[in-house]
Amino acid sequence: MVSERRTGEAERAEAKVGAAEMESGGTMSGPLVGMMITSSRPLDHHDLYQNQTNNNNSKRKCGSDVGHVVLRLLCMLTSLAALSFMVTASQSNSVSIYGYQFPIYSKWSFSHSFEFLVGISAAVAAHSLLQLLINASRLLRNSPVIPSRNHAWLIFAGDQVFAYAMISAGSAASGVTNLNRTGIRHTALPNFCKYLHSFCDHVAISIAFTFFSCILLATSAVQDVIWLSKN
Repeated sequence: MVSERRTGEAERAEAKVGAAEMESGGTMSGPLVGMMITSSRPLDHHDLYQNQTNNNNSKRKCGSDVGHVVLRLLCMLTSLAALSFMVTASQSNSVSIYGYQFPIYSKWSFSHSFEFLVGISAAVAAHSLLQLLINASRLLRNSPVIPSRNHAWLIFAGDQVFAYAMISAGSAASGVTNLNRTGIRHTALPNFCKYLHSFCDHVAISIAFTFFSCILLATSAVQDVIWLSKN
């Protein structure tokens, strides 16, 4: 009887001491602490690897989105450069044929090939500007630049069409420019670029930017294919 009473008093004393330690902010000991420790599962290696993988994937997606925006910006700038150099290509001079002086005047609008290049360059610049605004707004909202597969297929088709159109325009303009530089065989027609060097230089720079825009459009199409293969 006496031992049971002492045991009860000892348990009540330990309970008071534990309550006092909890109120004073001290550490707890005993079965309660053991239950709390076993109930909280620490992060294992699998959880840490999963978190690191998710972080790496988010960084890669962000880098890919930034790459899309940079490509659109470069493509818009190069197509605008091609357009600007072509529409400013004009010059007048005089040429000697069989000892006679003839005034000559050349302008980009005199050639259908140059007009075709101007039209395609303007269309590519508008397309790139529209995609740049859309992609930049989504990037600022932390949204994916390519939201769905249908959107990716649409952009891929547009990039392909404009890339082939730029190749066609650059090739046609190159043929006319080469004819201006070499002249026509077995005739008295001279090398017109010798007298219209400023005009020919503007055309050559415009054609160079045209092919550079084509390369950028092809690169954008490759990015679209990579996104489609992963999603």
